[in-house]
Amino acid sequence: MASDAGRLHLEALDARAAGRPAEAAALAMRSIEILEREGGPVHLDVANVLNALARIQEDLGDLPTAERTARRALEILERLRISDEDDEDGNLVRLQTQSLGLLANLQRSQGHHPDAEDLFRRALALTEETFGPDDLQVASLLNGLGILHKFQGRYDEAEPLYRRSLVILEKVYGEDHLETASLWHNLGGLEHARGNAERGEPFARKSVEIREKALGADHPETAADKAALAALLDAQGKLAEAEDLYAQALAVFERVYGPVHYEIAVNLNNLAAIRQSQGDTAEAERLYRRAAEIKQTVLGPDHPDLGLTLHNLATLLAVSTDTAVLDEAAALYRRALDIFERTLGPDHPHTAICRESAAGLRGVLILSP
Repeated sequence: MASDAGRLHLEALDARAAGRPAEAAALAMRSIEILEREGGPVHLDVANVLNALARIQEDLGDLPTAERTARRALEILERLRISDEDDEDGNLVRLQTQSLGLLANLQRSQGHHPDAEDLFRRALALTEETFGPDDLQVASLLNGLGILHKFQGRYDEAEPLYRRSLVILEKVYGEDHLETASLWHNLGGLEHARGNAERGEPFARKSVEIREKALGADHPETAADKAALAALLDAQGKLAEAEDLYAQALAVFERVYGPVHYEIAVNLNNLAAIRQSQGDTAEAERLYRRAAEIKQTVLGPDHPDLGLTLHNLATLLAVSTDTAVLDEAAALYRRALDIFERTLGPDHPHTAICRESAAGLRGVLILSP
């Protein structure tokens, strides 16, 4: 890699690791410009930096742009693999599996679950065939596939993937290493999804402890761990600590990402649920509506994460005695249910809960004068 381009690439990686994604993106793009000027657009180094840029764009919440960047990297790598069969060191295949994994994550984040699963399994097969079952890239892909299965409601399939990934990472890095924090975070999130908040709390606390020690309290990844812990505490009724953690996470996300970002929307939704449980319905409604607006902007109108917030807003409004408010609640339930049925399927837990909620509200509407 050309010296200036290589330096800029390393600076971009450092900026991303330090929680400065906007700066990282600018550095990566300058590196790509130099590489394309000096070596042409179809080059291994260009694909490598494109992969890095796609991750940064994902951090920034610009999922469509990140997908285009990752697809461009994959296209370069596939062209190179066709034209050059000599890849004894495996660099080309490794970058190709990274691109496939990136695309899989981005498809999952955008709610395209079947496409994401196909990409994850394709990447896993290629990685295990080329590098063996204990390669670090295998661990990353297992974790990604586990996240996907959690969102699909396939909890019993997600856990062994997380556990196998954790074994690989701990074998390489040892226990309590920064690289293992995401697995503890995800194991905690899985227990939250299963309704086992008390069991998940120690996992989430471990991820916070590891990440805060390594990255500091003001890093966005630490903030994400705190938000995950807050959700588990919220589910146990430990509202004071949960609310404090949500506030800490929001402050970091808004400083790093600005006012419109997926992580901000998630935390607004969760903070709204606390306000709702405390009886502050006006503030809960404001927070739910802001969360829904951000999710629609960032994820689009048909994403299951948006459906979740629409469902929660409908549940808040459904206790009203005002016919117009109840009509809005019914419309929100219908929209959320339509999203869930199309993206998650009729048997997903979210779909079942929303269907039951909508049926209950119809009863309220019939009984209202």
